[in-house]
Amino acid sequence: MIEIKKYSNQTGHSEPRRIIKYTLFWCNEGHAEILIDENIFVLKPHQAVTITSGQFHQLISVEGDLTALEFTLDFFCKSDSDIELIFHNGLFCHFGMNEIITVQHADFFTETLTLIEKEIKEKPYQYLISTHSLVELLLVEINRSKIANGDEIWKPDALFLKFLESVRNHFSENYPVSHFADMLGSTEAKLNEVSKLHTNKTAQNVIYSLTISEAKRLLLYEKLTVKEIAYQLGFNDPFYFSNFFKKHMSLSPKIKNQ
Repeated sequence: MIEIKKYSNQTGHSEPRRIIKYTLFWCNEGHAEILIDENIFVLKPHQAVTITSGQFHQLISVEGDLTALEFTLDFFCKSDSDIELIFHNGLFCHFGMNEIITVQHADFFTETLTLIEKEIKEKPYQYLISTHSLVELLLVEINRSKIANGDEIWKPDALFLKFLESVRNHFSENYPVSHFADMLGSTEAKLNEVSKLHTNKTAQNVIYSLTISEAKRLLLYEKLTVKEIAYQLGFNDPFYFSNFFKKHMSLSPKIKNQ
């Protein structure tokens, strides 16, 4: 549910990996090179980067001290306010818009991660409640740092975030917007309203954006044919998938190293 990992002066993962957890990397000293989907990020002291569940990432190298906090959506999101906090200001963004964040109060951040590690290791009474609260403090500190660094405040609502999660969990079914509305106890009009509010896109175009992001990950990192990827994303006709991809990316889908 929640885990702390530490890396110091070493190489990282042997190859890109995908985990169904939300990951936060924190560089306290030195620097670290991290591949996230198709982009490489270099963390310097007192910087963090967040990775949403399902993204591919690879820790390429560490020179100094790096801490990784990993947790599941089920662990953290107990309420709508939790869901809104985890994605506040673009944290753990579904659309692959990862960014490096310079944290204002680095000592506080490091100390809080140390407390989380201690709670996980010792497992005292109600430690999952305490660690949840400590993760909240980390996310609030990141949001405050982003605002202090000049970013605008962006606060999505829980319905939109639940919609994004539902789409990502049901690519193969190729559900229409109306089906997601039924699943979420909402309406198609409401999903269009919140989608336009947060992305300036219709709900259907949000589905298309998430599908393209997933297609790019599968093409880069999974040992699947274009036909297999098409079926995995809910396309009965691989030719239609190829046209869909080309329309949105201006190039045909191609397996990495093909």
